[in-house]
Amino acid sequence: MRELGVLAFVTLDGVMQSPSAPEEDPSGGFAEGGWTAPYWDGVMPNVERTAMASPYDILFGRKTYDIFAGHWPNAPKSDVADMLNSARKYVATTRGDALTWENSQALANDVVSEVQRLKSEDGPRLQIHGSAALIQTLLAADLIDVFQIWTFPVVVGAGKRLFEAGVTPRRYALQSVEALEIGVVHQVLRRAEGNAP
Repeated sequence: MRELGVLAFVTLDGVMQSPSAPEEDPSGGFAEGGWTAPYWDGVMPNVERTAMASPYDILFGRKTYDIFAGHWPNAPKSDVADMLNSARKYVATTRGDALTWENSQALANDVVSEVQRLKSEDGPRLQIHGSAALIQTLLAADLIDVFQIWTFPVVVGAGKRLFEAGVTPRRYALQSVEALEIGVVHQVLRRAEGNAP
């Protein structure tokens, strides 16, 4: 049984939508995209060291997959690019067009059953990068074991949140916390026993 972890960049008010660029996800009229930009150079070494240095398979929603697939196959050579390009990528999608990024495969329509199957198999850890809608589906099914959350000192007021209204109550145990000089806080939280807070 392998664990499923989420890697998420969030604002102080819990928004994870469109962190890297305004055009990344303007759905719902979101106009604050790119809120990580002033902190990018200071946070990425921490992300690479704590979340992307050991082998992993990735779960993606289709929108996030398309963003990553549009960049990383042609990115300058680096350890991170090598890891992302070589990782097995599983994509929750209802579209029939091909997944062209190497080592990519579409999940069947029942994403929850597919993720349960993947978790039961041997292999490297599974982790989700971004993919807000997929996270909500897997939270509702209680399939997420670990959260790695980078909280940025920014408030945007509205947008897709990591924990949307109606999420099942659950306790998490703080495994580690690190405050970066740029004001970003990295927390690793592991699911604790019992559902209620």
